[in-house]
Order: sequence, then C-alpha cells, then structure tokens
Amino acid sequence: MGVLRVILTIILVIMELFLIAVVLLQSGKSAGLSGSIAGGAETFFGKNKAKSYEGKLQFWTKISAIGFIAIAIILVILQ
Repeated sequence: MGVLRVILTIILVIMELFLIAVVLLQSGKSAGLSGSIAGGAETFFGKNKAKSYEGKLQFWTKISAIGFIAIAIILVILQ
C-alpha cells in the first residue's frame, strides 16, 4: 500500500499543477456592457466554442478537476 500511496500522491501533485496552469490560462468570463448589447454569444466563435482554444481549456479544466477530486478521495480511503 505504501508504494501505491506514493504513486498516487505524485500523480495528484502533477494533476494539481496542471489544473492551476489550465485555470490561469483561461480568459475572464465578463464580456462587459458591449458584449451583452451586441449579442456576443451569437457570433461565429460563440457557436464553435468547443473547437476553440478556450473551449479546449474548459474541457481540460473539467477533466483535470474530476481526476484531482477522484485521486484525492482514493488517497483518503487508502489512509
């Protein structure tokens, strides 16, 4: 069990660093007054957001957060 705990702890540290980096790379959500007046969500980039850089960052944020929580729970159970 000791080796498994060490391996999971190393993976947890790597995942938390990745999660921090992905969150910091994302831009802010506030579009300001001009974005809401002009209908910023109806633009071409708003419709294809999943294929954009920001869409990929959001996807990897969700995946890394789920993985981080899962590994943290597993480590708590192993203690």
